[in-house]
Amino acid sequence: MLSTKAGKIVSTEVQFDMQTKLNLITEHTIKDKDFKFTSLAHLLNEISLKECFHMLKKNKAPGQDKVTYEEYGDYLFTNIQKLVKRMKAGKYYPQPVRRVYIPKGEGKKRPLGIPALEDKIVQMGITRILNAIFEPNFLDCSYGFRTGKSCHQALKQLDNSIMTKPVSYLIDADIHNFFDNVDHDWMMKMLEEKIADKNLLKIIKKFLKAGVMEAGKLYQTEAGTPQGGLISPTLSNIYLHYILDLWMEKIVKRDTSGYVELLRYCDDFIVLVQYKNEAKKILEELAKRLNKFGLDLSKEKTRLIDFGRYANVNANDKKPDTFDFLGFTHFSDKTRKGKFKVGRKTRRKKFTLSLKEMNSWLKAIRNRVKAKEWWKIVSAKLRGHYEYYGISGNGTAIKDFYQLTLKLIFKWINRRSQKKSLNWKQFINYLKYYPLPLPKIKHNIYIFNSV
Repeated sequence: MLSTKAGKIVSTEVQFDMQTKLNLITEHTIKDKDFKFTSLAHLLNEISLKECFHMLKKNKAPGQDKVTYEEYGDYLFTNIQKLVKRMKAGKYYPQPVRRVYIPKGEGKKRPLGIPALEDKIVQMGITRILNAIFEPNFLDCSYGFRTGKSCHQALKQLDNSIMTKPVSYLIDADIHNFFDNVDHDWMMKMLEEKIADKNLLKIIKKFLKAGVMEAGKLYQTEAGTPQGGLISPTLSNIYLHYILDLWMEKIVKRDTSGYVELLRYCDDFIVLVQYKNEAKKILEELAKRLNKFGLDLSKEKTRLIDFGRYANVNANDKKPDTFDFLGFTHFSDKTRKGKFKVGRKTRRKKFTLSLKEMNSWLKAIRNRVKAKEWWKIVSAKLRGHYEYYGISGNGTAIKDFYQLTLKLIFKWINRRSQKKSLNWKQFINYLKYYPLPLPKIKHNIYIFNSV
């Protein structure tokens, strides 16, 4: 049976799976808000780490050691056995993350970190433990990388709050290079709020300090979360829970007379405010609050704007401000009855990038395999686009994406050889027999049927 003793999770039957133990941890967290766990590292045992291996995605690029999922899996029992032995002896050290650069759009590139596969296994195990401990304490305003939470729920809450609450102003905030600037000392202090197991804390700190390898050169990491690491989203949620969510809930709301609401998806967040003077004060205090923990607001991207039911009145004949959140541009719109509603459309930058990616893929695939094979893949790509961007009010944008994708397909089908394959009429007729998924709203977030 599983039991607790002096803050320890004790297992007397090895057949209990990892999830059972994690559930017990969560129960104690809920029952006792001040409970500190003194023995957790033992949960990273051979059985649980094998589970973690099978939870990883296959066919991912290898890390610095070049070991693939298949190669590690060929000798899984031995590899995990050796890994656990090193961890127990305190001789486990994560490898530096391999850094590569991928296209970001507009000719820019963004860095991507690729951890070694064995380090991914350990990170998966630690992430499961941290989620079991901290998830019950996270606030409802946080939507990113949490079980049962999603970006569409955040968008729905945003719409509902602006439509039903006395919101007149909005702080569109952006933290400058958040993942690269998380302060390690503060991060460890936050973890110590719930964890007293020095062995587990040492392993986490090793991940923070593991470094980055780029073009054969090692770069030390004095700040930030592990690039590309499975553990990074959870660490980020913990960090922002303490410095932002709780601060907003316990301090800011206490000191304001008007309505205030925070909506956060990992490091992407906005603040809804009723009164302008309080909005200005919150923005000033927000900058100071983040500075205290090693973070800065982007001066170029952070704005205080008028937004809400009274934005059109306050705009004095000027076009009301818009803002971007979670891949959508939000703007002041009207219902069929002429009343205010929140409008949204796919952010232009995201729309253009998605089309460019589709175009590049079609160009690369057209002569490599037969059309009937890649037709299935392009169908899946379209369904994926609708699944994210198919949200109330965005029907026109997903229809445009569908139509432009058809034109790209038509173009590249006719460039498979010097001879033109078919004209537009023939292509449309072909679609009748081999249809592609049509645009569809997947997420209805409106709270009023009258819109």
